[in-house]
Amino acid sequence: MIIWSGEEWRQRMQEHAARVAAHADAFVDRRSRDTKHPVHDFLFTYYSFAPAKLKQWVPSYGVGLEVTSADLEACPWLQSDRFVCEKGLLHVDARRFMQREREFAAWVAMLCTRILGRAGRFTCFGLHEWAMVYRQSVQQVRHQGYELRLPPNELAVFVESLPVCCSHYDAFRFFTPDARPLNVLQPTLDSRPDLEQAACLHANMDLYKWSSKLWPWTGSDLIGKCFELALKGRDLDMRASPYDLSSLGYEPVKIETVEGRAQYEREQRELAAHAADLRRSLLEVCSALSQIVVAHPPAHFLAKTDERALGQV
Repeated sequence: MIIWSGEEWRQRMQEHAARVAAHADAFVDRRSRDTKHPVHDFLFTYYSFAPAKLKQWVPSYGVGLEVTSADLEACPWLQSDRFVCEKGLLHVDARRFMQREREFAAWVAMLCTRILGRAGRFTCFGLHEWAMVYRQSVQQVRHQGYELRLPPNELAVFVESLPVCCSHYDAFRFFTPDARPLNVLQPTLDSRPDLEQAACLHANMDLYKWSSKLWPWTGSDLIGKCFELALKGRDLDMRASPYDLSSLGYEPVKIETVEGRAQYEREQRELAAHAADLRRSLLEVCSALSQIVVAHPPAHFLAKTDERALGQV
């Protein structure tokens, strides 16, 4: 077990708060006022990890923290039955690790290995967001209140002018019915490991989904870094979308032009390089988790977790 001193883990906690707290708090505030943000809300609605849990820093499996009673009072979530504290050393309790979590960790490790092992395809240019409004009327588009940068007919002509090659199931399933036949691939949930690839903006954003579904075992350091990457990915996703978000300060990446497509690919490659490092870290963590010998936790803990889902979507 790796041991972190109080000074070390408290510094990590502060760094984590700097990454996530402002965005989590802003979402909670918007939700309380029943207002929406077309870019950032996605990080808390499509990715269903609770804002409060995102803010709560926890160590990963295999790490012990030197703690005092004052630390535990300041961080009450560390006193839950997910953790054990003995003689001033706190760590996640491996006895609480479920068989379904072990299987899910093995699946995520497999997905990471597959993606790391195949070349990325930098030819989609973010066209998936355009396919989600293809041949829809202004009244049908998802983000009401924000105009499209092109009239519907011109938008449709542009979509038809380029190959549509989305490899991500969760993006493809939001294509309009008319746009689906235009895609050279027909991704399904089952084909995810065979199709997802390292250039895909959504596959890289999903590192946040996979890491957070294995909370607390993956630890907040990794989850927070994946959240930060997902935020940058969502920013590019929506700047390259057909929506005019200039009123919110988003300068469009005009993929309908040659220059815009070149800009998209540059930013996409930067994100993919960062994602590759995080994917290797997630692979390492999930490989270790998949090797845990699952014990039989107390009955009261099983009762609490019977309904908890660890889906692959």
